[in-house]
Parts: sequence; structure tokens; C-alpha cells
Amino acid sequence: MIIIGEKINGSIPSVGKAIAARDADFLRDLAVRQSEAGAHFIDVCASVEPSAEYETLKWMLEIVQAATETPICIDSPNPDVLAEVLKAGLVKKPGLVNSVSMEGNKVDTIFPLIADSKWEVVALLCDDTGIPKTAQKRKEVYDALLAKANEYKIAPARIHIDPLVEMLATSYDSDDEDAVGIAVVVDVMKYIRAKTPTIHITGAISNISFNLPARKLVNMAFAALAINAGLDSAVFDPLDKVLLGVIYAAEACVGKDDFCMEYISAHREGIIAAPAAKK
Repeated sequence: MIIIGEKINGSIPSVGKAIAARDADFLRDLAVRQSEAGAHFIDVCASVEPSAEYETLKWMLEIVQAATETPICIDSPNPDVLAEVLKAGLVKKPGLVNSVSMEGNKVDTIFPLIADSKWEVVALLCDDTGIPKTAQKRKEVYDALLAKANEYKIAPARIHIDPLVEMLATSYDSDDEDAVGIAVVVDVMKYIRAKTPTIHITGAISNISFNLPARKLVNMAFAALAINAGLDSAVFDPLDKVLLGVIYAAEACVGKDDFCMEYISAHREGIIAAPAAKK
């Protein structure tokens, strides 16, 4: 599993407070702990007013890169901000751009900048009509994204496709063509994995559980289900050893871990943990 550490995001209240106070030590600690927990990328998202986003990201990126060698995932909904960061060379080495989609000019803004590089990119399956309601529409958006990647000669192995994981509490599956449920996401994941074996399939695991009690249980169930459908990259909290344990176990169960050696090693090294037993 490619782990994209989610902890340095201004939308998280404690992080937003640290950003407002310019508390560098707080961000530095989050970066180090996520790196030590095995994150492959450290997501850095300002989540501030648009007028302050670039300067805030610049400050955050300096702190995180001084604290760890783990590659950066630059995170912004604004392609112009992402482009400005890339052009200014604020990131020392290629990491992950989060994100593009078929909405507006996002692809044509970012793809030319990373085409002849080692940068990887997250691509969301939405377009100018918004988030597609059906699996078929999301597949069509995927096909369009793949065509754009081919146009810019960006190899599938550099792309992390996000089929758009939505809140389980407000989604449902039925014969209604407007229904959006977990079956839609799973169907799209399987389609992507079958069509393009070398591409990455990603998503924010915790999105599934918003507004539900005992959210960690839902996150764990979804992680296992998604891994079976082809998920091999995810945005989540790498400090959650129980969720990590579910991920390692699920990968072993679907044949991605020969003789369970990675699972066993992760357990021995204390990277993963089982749920605490009731006393």
C-alpha cells in the first residue's frame, strides 16, 4: 500500500490552529511521526483563504522538508496554486500533486508541468458536471483522463486515480440511475484495475465514515473491501496502527503478500497493532 499521510491539513482543527499561530514545531512533529510510521508521501494542505494559500503552503513546505526526507504530496483544489508551487521549485524532489480532474483546465494546467518529470499525480473522477452519479459516467471520465495522460505521455504508473469515495451515511445502492453507493466505487475500482493494471487506485479512506458513530470500524471495513477491488494507494492516518494492521492483513488475504512476510514483519516491528482487548 502506498501511504499518503493525511495529518498536515489545515481543515483539521488542531492543524488549522497551528497554521494560524505559525507553530512550526507542531507541523514538524506531525511530519516526523508520519514519516517514521512508514508514510510514502506527506500530504501538505493549507486549507486557508485563497489569497493566503500560496504563501502559507510555502511556509509549510519549508518546515516539512526540513524535518523529513519523505516525498511531499502538494495538496490544493486550486490548479493555479499547484502550478505556482511547481514552477517556483518549492519542493526539493518529485513527489505527488494532489490533484487534477476533468473539471475546467486542471489537467491542462498541471500535466504539461509534470510531463517530463518524475512527479506523480492524483486524478479525481469528476468533470464540469460535478461528481458523477453512476459508475458508467465515472468510467467515462476515467477514459477521458487516461486519454489526456497519453497525450502528455504520462505513464499510468505515475497516476493515482481517485474514484471519489463519498459518505456512506448519505449514499445508497439501487436500480435508480441516480443512486450513489459503495457498489459504484467498487465497480469503478475493478474496471480501472482490469483496464490499466499498472495505474494506482487511491482515495481518502476516512471519507466513507463521516457522520457515523464508531468511524474507525467503518474505515477498516471499507479499507479491506477497497483493497480487494484494487486499491493500492490511500490517504489516511499512518499513526493509526490498527487501521494499518487491517491494511496489511487485507493485502495478505488477497495475495499481495507472499507467505504473509510483510504482515509478520510489520507486527514484529510494531508498525501495526490489533484492537485493544476489553479488560
